[in-house]
Amino acid sequence: MKVYVSSVIDAPAQDVWSIIRDFNGLPQWTPFVAHSRIEGNSPSDAVGCVRNFELRQGGTIREQLLALSDYDFTCVYSILESPMGVSDYVATLRIIPVTDGDRSFVEWSAEFGCDAGREDELRRLIGQEVFLAALKSLQSMVRGQTPHGV
Repeated sequence: MKVYVSSVIDAPAQDVWSIIRDFNGLPQWTPFVAHSRIEGNSPSDAVGCVRNFELRQGGTIREQLLALSDYDFTCVYSILESPMGVSDYVATLRIIPVTDGDRSFVEWSAEFGCDAGREDELRRLIGQEVFLAALKSLQSMVRGQTPHGV
């Protein structure tokens, strides 16, 4: 199954990326993560590092950073453990500069397996309550920042 969400954020790609690229930074820009830590004291931008985070509504998720590109503004990660009941979960979060207005086109997608009959539930949960909620929170966060290069 695949989930895809996109949004335009009114801030330069470099500014948005400076927030997103911190693999341990979810508590700063998402409304649903209470605490996060990188296991084994690895740097939060080291490919292979594992983030372990607690959700505000309870539950713990462990994710591994598979790729991080400052050139392409792209982060790829997998879920190692989660209460969501997904398997083989791999997500990609990418920022594309929008030169008209110095904004950012952000796309977030995930592919995973799940039990039959849960597709609609997980599409809503991951697409709306995780990806879109996080992007809206990020949009609100960057509104108060001075645009990059101004």
